[in-house]
Amino acid sequence: MLKFPNLSGRRGFLKSAATGTAGIVASAKTGLTAQQTPVSQAIPSDLTLRVKALESLLVDKGLVDPVALDRIVDAFETKIGPRNGARVIAHAWVDPGYKKRLLADASTAMEELGFHRYQGEDIVALENNPKIHNLVVCTLCSCYPWPLLGLPPVWYKSAPYRSRAVIDPRGVLKEFGLDIDADVEVRVWDSTSEVRYFVLPERPVGSEHLNEGELAALVTRDSMIGTAKVTLDVGKVPA
Repeated sequence: MLKFPNLSGRRGFLKSAATGTAGIVASAKTGLTAQQTPVSQAIPSDLTLRVKALESLLVDKGLVDPVALDRIVDAFETKIGPRNGARVIAHAWVDPGYKKRLLADASTAMEELGFHRYQGEDIVALENNPKIHNLVVCTLCSCYPWPLLGLPPVWYKSAPYRSRAVIDPRGVLKEFGLDIDADVEVRVWDSTSEVRYFVLPERPVGSEHLNEGELAALVTRDSMIGTAKVTLDVGKVPA
């Protein structure tokens, strides 16, 4: 992997990314292998390089405060994301009292675990069970419980999902690889800027021996939207 020179944080990396990539390309033209090249690394994608170049330009022109930007990036990388929702779900699975509070008032219950709302929205938990499967969508734009789930995936914001999830939810779920039995009611919930929903999925059968942390590692972002179920073979905390 390409060993960049001694840089000061992300900022130095941004300025050196293009140079490092050019060096790799030059090595490729000379026929050197990764083992023969003194420094090597997977070349960042074109989109990644464009984003890094734009960020570096904005910082250099003084249009973006690098300290504030790093704090925002750190928040989304370490403090905001599906791992938060996974912790809430796992805690509800092992603590019946917490589960009851979560279903009654998710906005308050999530604060018990240190997760807070920042836009004044109400967050509502929807429980899946053997006879009811909940699916969340935002038909207007991309309203989403980001304190618990992080940024919405691209497909969640797409026009096809926003329309078809309401018109043909079973068909949409099947395209996600999830077949819902005919005797199971599918309920579609439309998130708004004021009320944002997330799903409390069913605890997988056979997980009784797992502790709370191990259970959290099974919960995926999609299972909290309703486009997947939690299974025992995931085995990692969602990114």
